[in-house]
Amino acid sequence: MTTYFFSPCRLLVAALIGLLGLSQALADTWHEAVPDARLVGSGAFSAYGFHIYDARLWATEAGLGEDRPFALELTYRRSISRETLVEASLDDLQRLGGEAVDAARLSAWQSEMERAFVDVEPGQRITGVYLPGVGGRLYVDGRPPHEVRDPLFARTFFGIWLDARTQDPELREQLLGGLRPPFEPGTAVASDCCRLQP
Repeated sequence: MTTYFFSPCRLLVAALIGLLGLSQALADTWHEAVPDARLVGSGAFSAYGFHIYDARLWATEAGLGEDRPFALELTYRRSISRETLVEASLDDLQRLGGEAVDAARLSAWQSEMERAFVDVEPGQRITGVYLPGVGGRLYVDGRPPHEVRDPLFARTFFGIWLDARTQDPELREQLLGGLRPPFEPGTAVASDCCRLQP
């Protein structure tokens, strides 16, 4: 009869390997929402001479379109507080949304982002997935995703990077990789975007 000896050290190593595998599996679950995702384009965002994050845009083989899911992955290169992320996003959402985004809706979006975002450290990823007719899903590393069921939020949020009125046109071009944007230029908040599909 064979006797197996499991030392506490071996058990700890096995548990850590299992946790690392689980963490990676959870981090990559966004791929389920964007089947056969392929990299469309990538670029870096810098402000005031500081490299803030690297961005990558993923889409299905069918390409980009407002009726197709896609994912935008941001890998942060600096520590940024959740509060700063939310405030910067709100400023852009309000700027892009204009009159279509009233105070109540902006407040609801703030609450959603406060639940979804974390204080980021260098190397952490936040991946947003555009879900046509539904809204958006936000993934932060290995945490379960947070879904915002508001199509207007999704179009406006992804418009921060992909709308013609973005604050970083060079990054937009790099992300799109020569493809047409998923939304018509300047229409991140088109009136028909807000209806939920049956």
